[in-house]
Amino acid sequence: MKASDAEILIIPGYTNSGPDHWQSRWEAKLSTARRVEQAEWSKPVRDDWVSRIAEEVNAATRPVVLVAHSLGIPSAIHAIPHFRNKVAGAFFVAPPDVANPAIRPKHLMTFGPYPRDPLPFPTITIASRNDPFGSYEHADDIAASWGSLLIDAGEAGHINSESGHGPWPEGTMVFAQFLSRLKP
Repeated sequence: MKASDAEILIIPGYTNSGPDHWQSRWEAKLSTARRVEQAEWSKPVRDDWVSRIAEEVNAATRPVVLVAHSLGIPSAIHAIPHFRNKVAGAFFVAPPDVANPAIRPKHLMTFGPYPRDPLPFPTITIASRNDPFGSYEHADDIAASWGSLLIDAGEAGHINSESGHGPWPEGTMVFAQFLSRLKP
């Protein structure tokens, strides 16, 4: 599949992805990409976030590819039962451990726990060894339950602009390869 064959939905996490974040850069470069906008980025409500993602998937006119970061991942996973349109695949980066009572702000725990059923479309999950919002072991566990290919990003922090992942060329290459293997 080529990017032009899909609707690429950019699904940011808590507080949105700023202009230097790799998600914002990809959105600007990919003509078929658009951001799933949330009404409340700093006080997320699970049902609202899940509904917005389902609305965007269901409004798509081409196969959808999800590109979710951080809190966008559990939001997308919880939205799957509400999808009426085809999702060709999903690219998940830096899954937070939303069941961890140490997570801050505490209300992010309302996005947990993750459903553990195998996902109905191909996925890649990229996780860091020193992500402050979720351990690599946690990412390995949930990716295995979903049937997702897990990619070890090494010590990459939260894989955002604060951890030096603005342009993120390695992520771009992995995404391009993933996209090329999806079926429209």
